[in-house]
Amino acid sequence: MLRLVLLAWLPLIAACAPRIPPTLQGTFPEVTVAQAQTQNITGERVRWGGEIASTTPQNGQTCFEVVAKPLDRKTRPIATDDSSGRFIACAPGFYDPTIYAPGREVTQVGTLDGTSTAKVGDYDYTFPKVSVETVYLWPKRVPPELAYPYGYYGYPGWGWGAGWGWGWGGPWGGGPFFVGRTIRPGRPR
Repeated sequence: MLRLVLLAWLPLIAACAPRIPPTLQGTFPEVTVAQAQTQNITGERVRWGGEIASTTPQNGQTCFEVVAKPLDRKTRPIATDDSSGRFIACAPGFYDPTIYAPGREVTQVGTLDGTSTAKVGDYDYTFPKVSVETVYLWPKRVPPELAYPYGYYGYPGWGWGAGWGWGWGGPWGGGPFFVGRTIRPGRPR
């Protein structure tokens, strides 16, 4: 009986495990951006991520300037002001700068290819260069004021209604709620 109970729980536990996108899976050395800046490392495979500072399409490739961020268990950049520096990552092909825009989160897998010096403002900056195999653009994060705190989206007619209280507000409008007030799309708050 105990075995049956354990077997029944196994799929549930597996479903809760963090899922790394298949293109980002693998084992990588613990090389940081700061180490690559000072030691001019070449040939190491790395998995780095962060926020895009700029995207520049060139002949046959697109180069990203990325502000490095620590990665979580799913390899997504953590939303923090902590950074170990910036790096340049160049991938073959065209990546649209409107989609791969400043502020978007990416995780990239590639091989270190030395360093290059360029300006950040008026500052001369040494960028580690990465020849990228994989560029993973993460979906935009949902702003906290639009997130559902209980994971329940409700049904029409659920709640107190008239724009105040819990949930959708019934036939009088609705949408996600924030601190007890229903936020109605298209109406001022």
